[in-house]
Amino acid sequence: MAAADALVLTDRQQPFPWRETLGRYAPLLPVVAVVALLAVPAPTGNDGASGTGTVADAASGLLVVHCFVMLLRQRARPLTRTAAVILGLPVVGVSAAAVTSYDPAVSLPGVARYLQIFVLVPAALLLLVRDRRDLRFVAGSVVALGLVQGAIGVVQYLTATGASYMGKDIRAVGTFGPTDVMGMATVVAYGLVICVGFALGDDHDVPRGQRTLATVCAGLLFLPLVLSFSRGAWIATAVALVLQLALSGLRRAARIALVAGALGVVLVGGLGIGSQMITDRLDSITQVTAAPDQSVTDRYTMWAAATDMWREEPVTGVGLKGFPAYRDSHASLALSSGSDTDGAGAGFQRQPLLSPHNMYLLVLSEQGLLGIVALVGSWAALLVCALRRLPGARRSRTGAGCAIAVVGLLVWQLIDFSYADIGGPSTVLTAVMLGLAACWALGPMRDRPSAAHGESDKGAAHA
Repeated sequence: MAAADALVLTDRQQPFPWRETLGRYAPLLPVVAVVALLAVPAPTGNDGASGTGTVADAASGLLVVHCFVMLLRQRARPLTRTAAVILGLPVVGVSAAAVTSYDPAVSLPGVARYLQIFVLVPAALLLLVRDRRDLRFVAGSVVALGLVQGAIGVVQYLTATGASYMGKDIRAVGTFGPTDVMGMATVVAYGLVICVGFALGDDHDVPRGQRTLATVCAGLLFLPLVLSFSRGAWIATAVALVLQLALSGLRRAARIALVAGALGVVLVGGLGIGSQMITDRLDSITQVTAAPDQSVTDRYTMWAAATDMWREEPVTGVGLKGFPAYRDSHASLALSSGSDTDGAGAGFQRQPLLSPHNMYLLVLSEQGLLGIVALVGSWAALLVCALRRLPGARRSRTGAGCAIAVVGLLVWQLIDFSYADIGGPSTVLTAVMLGLAACWALGPMRDRPSAAHGESDKGAAHA
């Protein structure tokens, strides 16, 4: 009887367990706020070219300030030497390109943007994310955003209220609008890759129910990704998922591939969800050289122009934000005056072509060899460090899901940058993704059990 009374008393001593949970994740709320604010519709009339001026960008700035103030109060060494070098590499190329730019004043917004996406926000996440539970929590917020944006995108397709595609307003773009057609595709693809990584991870500190939930979410995110009609996102996602399956084991990879194939047949073939247009879009991937459409012709023309700019200034490039100024003097007559956007609540607009839609060529043309080596070197180092921790995570069955998800995200981004570059309201999510990768690859506590925070690994499960 006394033991029962003691047990009741112990339970009553903690009447509000949510307070402990809130206190546990309170330091991560600034990061979650950045992700959540990406659901706010882009300002009307935003051309999507600058990629700045959204509430999510403002929140990312507050996140960086918050971390800076925290460091001043703690007076602690913020990053390890390895992390500081890897995350600081892009500063070299950006600074050199800004100083040697044809107009340094014009380059200043570019400096701020590159530092925000590739240095400051990833470093802030590295400081705030303390262990695997924190990483899964932030990654879960990205999945939640993907589900919201994906649901909006599916409704847009079904009700013909999306962006214009082939003369019909059916392209799923979420809240990003027709000027950032890659926005929803990027968010949904991130969420899909994260879910697949968590579902494949056989971690003993993650309940099976959460892995099942991740599998279900991955299936839900598949449909809006298809309805985005984004060829670049399809290719990047396919490669990333194949790699994730291979990293999880060939036998499991075969089983999951069969299930995924059956799901695709049911959604696209059996239910007829955009089957003809999707087939045509898939076929167009193999026709980019034989019979390219105007968008592909424009892209090839801008790629050639970016290469010519680099040949003029091979070391430091033409300067940040310099591509639009040098474009016409290097592009052929095959380049159109812009791309047409319409639908999704916005009127017809003519979008100027201000970048080559290839991150590598954009950096090469504006920052030269110095910039491309520094930036790509930073990404490659992140990927190598993440892969080095994967075998240990699989052997110990702690963090394998995080490792597979992070590797998939990095590979997805590296491939997608062949078809896209930074720009548009969704770009800040790229910074969050790189931050998650840095947390796993460079964080000093990634392999520490969650008992370091007063709890056992068995209690470390979270979204």
